[in-house]
Amino acid sequence: MTDVLRYTAFSDDPAGGNPAGVVLDATGLDEAEMLRIAADLGYSETAFLTEPPEDLGGEPGRAFTLRFFSPKAEVSFCGHATVAASVALAERIGPGELVFATPAGTVPVSVTASEEGLRAVLTSVEPHVEDVDPADLAEALAALDWPEAELDPAFPPRIAFAGNRHLVLGAATRARLADLAYDFPRLEALMHRLELTTVQLVHRAGPALFDVRDPFPVGGVVEDPATGAAAAAFGAYARELGLVPADAVLTLHQGEDMGRPGVLTVELRAGDPRVRVGGRGVRIG
Repeated sequence: MTDVLRYTAFSDDPAGGNPAGVVLDATGLDEAEMLRIAADLGYSETAFLTEPPEDLGGEPGRAFTLRFFSPKAEVSFCGHATVAASVALAERIGPGELVFATPAGTVPVSVTASEEGLRAVLTSVEPHVEDVDPADLAEALAALDWPEAELDPAFPPRIAFAGNRHLVLGAATRARLADLAYDFPRLEALMHRLELTTVQLVHRAGPALFDVRDPFPVGGVVEDPATGAAAAAFGAYARELGLVPADAVLTLHQGEDMGRPGVLTVELRAGDPRVRVGGRGVRIG
């Protein structure tokens, strides 16, 4: 019987952050079995670890192949499940450096321990940002039931990638962000057509402080409580549009509107296009 662990990421409270399943030894499981396990668990993602490819590098015993499944499909990259898997590994083999071969590319993770617990910081694949077709934007806003006038003009809509694709929309007010009641099938259809993983809804609360939410209908859930991949994509977006300095540490609060508060840290470094996303993690139960 497959041992499925349960961890939450981006919180040190099992009732906060984003829960993920973790299978530390998925050897022998095929895609159908991984999907069934993820669907039975019902979390937005479950991480499955197997032996690494020979050319991955990394310290022996600290390098792995990592795949992610939502209840509906495989996902090329998932930040919170990466954090969850890294914390689960660190509890067993100690904190330090890990490296994962994911469908999106190689993702290094650094895990540190303190009195507050374990914290994992992942480094994304190289990101990019692209424009949104006006007709697609109009369809997204219609599905969300967001009037265009309630967008923040300082945050132009874009599609950002740091392992997978996310549509970034800025809310002019915190109240607009809090009021999320969307047309699930309509948004899901658009996201499948544009190959989006989530829609990253953002409200700026301070120079380096943001509140975010992530509808995730393509994963079979209404909303993701804390989304590391989207945080990485948002970091790339904010840097490219000059909304933050080239060297910056951003704090993203997510999940409060769902009753699962979490905190994601996004680090940008001048001269390095990649984005680092960090947070705490803890076992559930």
